[in-house]
Amino acid sequence: MKNMFLPLLLLLTICFAACKKSAEGPGETPQTEYDNAAKVRAYIRDLGFPDNAVVENAKEFIAEGDIVFPKDMEIPSGKPKTEQYYTGSLVSATNVTNIRLRIDASMTSMTSEINSAISQWNAISGCSINWTVTTGSSYDVIIIDSNLGSGVCGSGTFPSGGRAGGTIRINKAYIAGNSFAQRARTICHEMGHNVSFRHTNWSAIGESSATAVPGVGGTDASSLMNGGQCGSGATVLSTKDIQAAQVLYP
Repeated sequence: MKNMFLPLLLLLTICFAACKKSAEGPGETPQTEYDNAAKVRAYIRDLGFPDNAVVENAKEFIAEGDIVFPKDMEIPSGKPKTEQYYTGSLVSATNVTNIRLRIDASMTSMTSEINSAISQWNAISGCSINWTVTTGSSYDVIIIDSNLGSGVCGSGTFPSGGRAGGTIRINKAYIAGNSFAQRARTICHEMGHNVSFRHTNWSAIGESSATAVPGVGGTDASSLMNGGQCGSGATVLSTKDIQAAQVLYP
Protein backbone atom coordinates (compact mmCIF):
# COMPACT_ATOMS: atom_id res chain seq x y z
CA MET A 1 0.00 0.00 0.00
CA LYS A 2 1.29 3.47 -0.84
CA ASN A 3 2.03 5.92 1.96
CA MET A 4 -0.65 8.62 1.46
CA PHE A 5 0.40 10.71 4.50
CA LEU A 6 3.05 12.89 2.84
CA PRO A 7 1.01 13.81 -0.27
CA LEU A 8 -1.97 14.66 1.94
CA LEU A 9 0.17 16.82 4.23
CA LEU A 10 1.62 18.65 1.23
CA LEU A 11 -1.87 19.33 -0.18
CA LEU A 12 -3.13 20.73 3.13
CA THR A 13 -0.05 22.98 3.43
CA ILE A 14 -0.60 24.40 -0.07
CA CYS A 15 -4.31 25.01 0.60
CA PHE A 16 -3.55 26.78 3.90
CA ALA A 17 -0.97 29.05 2.27
CA ALA A 18 -3.32 29.89 -0.60
CA CYS A 19 -6.21 30.71 1.71
CA LYS A 20 -4.02 32.93 3.89
CA LYS A 21 -2.72 34.84 0.89
CA SER A 22 -6.22 35.30 -0.47
CA ALA A 23 -7.53 36.62 2.86
CA GLU A 24 -4.76 39.20 3.22
CA GLY A 25 -4.56 40.30 -0.39
CA PRO A 26 -1.38 40.71 -2.38
CA GLY A 27 1.16 42.93 -0.70
CA GLU A 28 -1.18 43.88 2.18
CA THR A 29 -0.21 44.04 5.84
CA PRO A 30 -3.02 42.81 8.09
CA GLN A 31 -4.51 45.63 10.18
CA THR A 32 -6.15 45.15 13.56
CA GLU A 33 -9.04 47.04 15.08
CA TYR A 34 -6.64 48.26 17.75
CA ASP A 35 -4.35 50.22 15.41
CA ASN A 36 -6.40 53.43 15.48
CA ALA A 37 -7.25 52.98 19.16
CA ALA A 38 -3.53 53.07 19.98
CA LYS A 39 -3.17 56.31 18.02
CA VAL A 40 -6.14 57.80 19.86
CA ARG A 41 -4.61 56.81 23.19
CA ALA A 42 -1.34 58.50 22.23
CA TYR A 43 -3.27 61.62 21.17
CA ILE A 44 -4.99 61.73 24.57
CA ARG A 45 -1.61 61.62 26.28
CA ASP A 46 -0.39 64.43 24.01
CA LEU A 47 -3.30 66.54 25.24
CA GLY A 48 -1.93 66.19 28.77
CA PHE A 49 -4.44 63.74 30.25
CA PRO A 50 -2.60 61.34 32.59
CA ASP A 51 -3.34 57.62 32.31
CA ASN A 52 -5.08 57.57 35.69
CA ALA A 53 -7.60 60.15 34.40
CA VAL A 54 -8.65 57.98 31.44
CA VAL A 55 -11.10 55.07 31.42
CA GLU A 56 -11.21 52.65 28.48
CA ASN A 57 -14.46 51.14 27.21
CA ALA A 58 -15.07 48.85 24.25
CA LYS A 59 -15.44 51.63 21.69
CA GLU A 60 -14.02 54.73 23.39
CA PHE A 61 -11.80 56.35 25.98
CA ILE A 62 -13.32 58.70 28.58
CA ALA A 63 -11.05 61.35 30.12
CA GLU A 64 -11.78 63.34 33.28
CA GLY A 65 -15.17 61.68 33.66
CA ASP A 66 -17.05 63.34 30.82
CA ILE A 67 -14.83 63.85 27.77
CA VAL A 68 -15.23 61.09 25.18
CA PHE A 69 -12.67 60.01 22.57
CA PRO A 70 -14.09 57.37 20.15
CA LYS A 71 -11.51 54.76 19.22
CA ASP A 72 -12.31 55.27 15.53
CA MET A 73 -11.99 59.08 15.64
CA GLU A 74 -9.89 60.96 13.11
CA ILE A 75 -6.66 62.10 14.75
CA PRO A 76 -6.00 65.84 14.24
CA SER A 77 -2.79 66.53 12.40
CA GLY A 78 0.11 68.14 14.23
CA LYS A 79 0.76 68.39 17.95
CA PRO A 80 -2.03 69.78 20.18
CA LYS A 81 -1.66 73.41 21.18
CA THR A 82 -1.27 74.06 24.88
CA GLU A 83 -1.95 77.75 25.25
CA GLN A 84 -5.68 77.53 26.00
CA TYR A 85 -8.24 75.59 27.99
CA TYR A 86 -9.14 73.62 24.92
CA THR A 87 -7.89 70.65 22.96
CA GLY A 88 -6.09 72.42 20.14
CA SER A 89 -8.60 70.95 17.70
CA LEU A 90 -11.36 73.42 16.82
CA VAL A 91 -14.50 73.14 14.76
CA SER A 92 -13.75 74.68 11.37
CA ALA A 93 -14.98 78.17 10.52
CA THR A 94 -17.39 76.66 8.00
CA ASN A 95 -18.86 74.02 10.31
CA VAL A 96 -19.12 76.04 13.53
CA THR A 97 -21.70 78.41 12.05
CA ASN A 98 -24.23 75.59 11.71
CA ILE A 99 -23.73 72.74 14.17
CA ARG A 100 -26.71 70.49 13.48
CA LEU A 101 -27.93 68.79 16.65
CA ARG A 102 -30.26 65.81 16.47
CA ILE A 103 -32.30 65.04 19.58
CA ASP A 104 -32.58 61.29 20.01
CA ALA A 105 -36.02 59.92 20.95
CA SER A 106 -34.60 59.07 24.38
CA MET A 107 -34.03 62.80 25.06
CA THR A 108 -37.20 64.43 23.71
CA SER A 109 -38.55 64.90 27.24
CA MET A 110 -35.71 67.38 27.81
CA THR A 111 -36.18 69.31 24.57
CA SER A 112 -36.86 72.51 26.53
CA GLU A 113 -33.61 72.14 28.47
CA ILE A 114 -31.74 71.46 25.24
CA ASN A 115 -33.18 74.58 23.60
CA SER A 116 -32.23 76.61 26.66
CA ALA A 117 -28.63 75.39 26.40
CA ILE A 118 -28.54 76.12 22.67
CA SER A 119 -29.79 79.65 23.21
CA GLN A 120 -26.91 80.38 25.59
CA TRP A 121 -24.23 79.47 23.06
CA ASN A 122 -26.03 81.14 20.17
CA ALA A 123 -26.52 84.38 22.11
CA ILE A 124 -22.79 85.11 22.43
CA SER A 125 -22.15 88.27 20.43
CA GLY A 126 -19.04 88.40 18.26
CA CYS A 127 -18.85 84.59 18.26
CA SER A 128 -19.48 82.27 15.30
CA ILE A 129 -20.77 79.29 17.34
CA ASN A 130 -24.29 78.50 16.19
CA TRP A 131 -26.28 75.38 17.09
CA THR A 132 -29.44 74.33 15.28
CA VAL A 133 -31.82 71.44 15.96
CA THR A 134 -32.46 69.08 13.07
CA THR A 135 -34.89 66.19 12.70
CA GLY A 136 -33.35 64.94 9.48
CA SER A 137 -31.01 62.04 8.91
CA SER A 138 -28.03 64.37 8.38
CA TYR A 139 -26.61 65.85 11.56
CA ASP A 140 -23.30 66.76 13.20
CA VAL A 141 -24.03 65.92 16.83
CA ILE A 142 -26.59 63.62 18.45
CA ILE A 143 -27.70 63.97 22.06
CA ILE A 144 -28.80 60.73 23.71
CA ASP A 145 -29.82 59.39 27.11
CA SER A 146 -27.15 57.13 28.57
CA ASN A 147 -26.68 55.42 31.93
CA LEU A 148 -23.24 56.72 32.83
CA GLY A 149 -23.30 55.51 36.40
CA SER A 150 -23.70 57.28 39.70
CA GLY A 151 -21.91 60.61 39.91
CA VAL A 152 -21.62 61.21 36.15
CA CYS A 153 -24.22 63.59 34.76
CA GLY A 154 -23.16 63.72 31.14
CA SER A 155 -20.32 63.48 28.65
CA GLY A 156 -19.28 65.28 25.50
CA THR A 157 -16.92 64.46 22.64
CA PHE A 158 -14.09 66.73 21.54
CA PRO A 159 -13.95 68.00 17.92
CA SER A 160 -12.10 66.05 15.25
CA GLY A 161 -11.31 66.77 11.63
CA GLY A 162 -12.84 70.24 11.80
CA ARG A 163 -16.19 68.85 12.96
CA ALA A 164 -17.87 69.19 16.33
CA GLY A 165 -17.65 66.13 18.57
CA GLY A 166 -20.33 63.75 17.37
CA THR A 167 -22.09 62.70 20.58
CA ILE A 168 -23.48 64.18 23.78
CA ARG A 169 -24.62 61.70 26.44
CA ILE A 170 -26.88 62.76 29.27
CA ASN A 171 -27.52 60.62 32.33
CA LYS A 172 -31.18 61.62 32.27
CA ALA A 173 -32.35 59.55 35.24
CA TYR A 174 -29.48 60.85 37.37
CA ILE A 175 -30.20 64.54 36.73
CA ALA A 176 -34.00 64.23 36.69
CA GLY A 177 -34.25 65.51 40.26
CA ASN A 178 -32.22 68.64 39.51
CA SER A 179 -33.88 71.96 38.77
CA PHE A 180 -34.66 72.91 35.17
CA ALA A 181 -31.77 75.39 35.19
CA GLN A 182 -29.34 72.74 36.42
CA ARG A 183 -30.50 70.19 33.84
CA ALA A 184 -30.01 72.79 31.11
CA ARG A 185 -26.63 73.61 32.65
CA THR A 186 -25.46 70.01 32.30
CA ILE A 187 -26.41 70.00 28.61
CA CYS A 188 -24.83 73.40 27.97
CA HIS A 189 -21.61 72.25 29.69
CA GLU A 190 -21.33 69.11 27.57
CA MET A 191 -21.99 71.15 24.41
CA GLY A 192 -18.94 73.18 25.40
CA HIS A 193 -16.79 70.05 25.26
CA ASN A 194 -18.13 69.30 21.78
CA VAL A 195 -16.70 72.60 20.55
CA SER A 196 -13.37 71.97 22.34
CA PHE A 197 -13.73 73.60 25.78
CA ARG A 198 -12.01 71.89 28.69
CA HIS A 199 -12.85 72.32 32.36
CA THR A 200 -12.03 75.81 33.61
CA ASN A 201 -11.24 74.56 37.13
CA TRP A 202 -8.95 71.75 35.95
CA SER A 203 -6.33 72.49 38.62
CA ALA A 204 -8.69 72.71 41.60
CA ILE A 205 -10.24 69.32 40.83
CA GLY A 206 -6.89 67.64 40.17
CA GLU A 207 -7.06 67.24 36.40
CA SER A 208 -4.28 67.31 33.83
CA SER A 209 -2.37 70.48 33.03
CA ALA A 210 -3.88 73.28 30.99
CA THR A 211 -3.44 77.02 30.56
CA ALA A 212 -5.83 79.84 29.88
CA VAL A 213 -7.21 81.21 26.66
CA PRO A 214 -5.02 84.23 25.80
CA GLY A 215 -6.40 87.31 27.52
CA VAL A 216 -8.87 85.25 29.57
CA GLY A 217 -6.62 83.91 32.30
CA GLY A 218 -7.12 83.29 35.98
CA THR A 219 -9.65 81.23 37.92
CA ASP A 220 -13.38 81.66 37.40
CA ALA A 221 -15.70 80.34 40.08
CA SER A 222 -18.67 81.44 37.95
CA SER A 223 -17.67 79.47 34.85
CA LEU A 224 -20.32 77.12 33.51
CA MET A 225 -17.44 75.01 32.19
CA ASN A 226 -16.20 74.19 35.69
CA GLY A 227 -16.16 70.42 36.19
CA GLY A 228 -17.56 68.42 39.09
CA GLN A 229 -20.49 70.77 39.72
CA CYS A 230 -23.47 68.89 38.33
CA GLY A 231 -26.59 70.03 40.18
CA SER A 232 -24.80 72.88 41.93
CA GLY A 233 -22.80 74.82 39.32
CA ALA A 234 -23.35 78.08 37.49
CA THR A 235 -26.37 77.97 35.19
CA VAL A 236 -25.31 80.70 32.76
CA LEU A 237 -22.09 81.23 30.79
CA SER A 238 -19.83 83.55 32.74
CA THR A 239 -18.19 86.67 31.37
CA LYS A 240 -14.95 84.71 30.92
CA ASP A 241 -16.76 81.79 29.26
CA ILE A 242 -18.14 84.25 26.74
CA GLN A 243 -14.76 85.92 26.22
CA ALA A 244 -13.10 82.53 25.64
CA ALA A 245 -15.74 81.61 23.04
CA GLN A 246 -15.18 84.92 21.28
CA VAL A 247 -11.40 84.32 21.18
CA LEU A 248 -11.63 80.74 19.91
CA TYR A 249 -14.48 81.35 17.46
CA PRO A 250 -14.48 85.02 16.40
